Amino acid sequence: MINYNIYCDESCHLEHDGMNVMVLGAVWCPNDAVREINKCVRDIKKRNGVSPTAEMKWTKISPAKVQLYTDFVNYFFDDERMHLRAVIIPDKGSLDHERFGQTHDDWYYKMYFEMLKQILTREDLYDIYIDIKDTRSNHKAQKLREVLSNANYDFQQKIVRRLQPIRSEEVEIMQLVDILIGALGYANRKFTDSH
Repeated sequence: MINYNIYCDESCHLEHDGMNVMVLGAVWCPNDAVREINKCVRDIKKRNGVSPTAEMKWTKISPAKVQLYTDFVNYFFDDERMHLRAVIIPDKGSLDHERFGQTHDDWYYKMYFEMLKQILTREDLYDIYIDIKDTRSNHKAQKLREVLSNANYDFQQKIVRRLQPIRSEEVEIMQLVDILIGALGYANRKFTDSH
């Protein structure tokens, strides 16, 4: 039995933000690797002349910081303890929530369920951290935990030990998730100009 931490984030998740694509992603690793991974991320920042406490995000990429972000991506692929899963919604504008009797927010958490259910096994334990979305994040997170547990016939909620909203700027691995899913979103975006 392995204890895993799963860190989840989203890119372009707002319903009317003008972006066609939406990405939900998760990076997971053994719980006992988290401290070392976070330290390595801080070391990469320092090596590139960035404060170790600075938040790294896909939206902050600039030509001056390409090496920093390249180092992050290379580190992710070099460390076999980390894994990535993402769900790409190629055209969120075509969604018809009314037809299915749901809101965009309800659908958002259903997509988290679809992504996470593929990661979870009955043999291991999980602490799941999602980026804070809004003031209802905690309530929605607890409902998601309940649904994930029930889907695994874990009615005592022992497999998913915790599902907690956190601030991405406080956890380095969350910043890796943001960078990776930001890149996936960018690669799948339909541009109307010369990008």
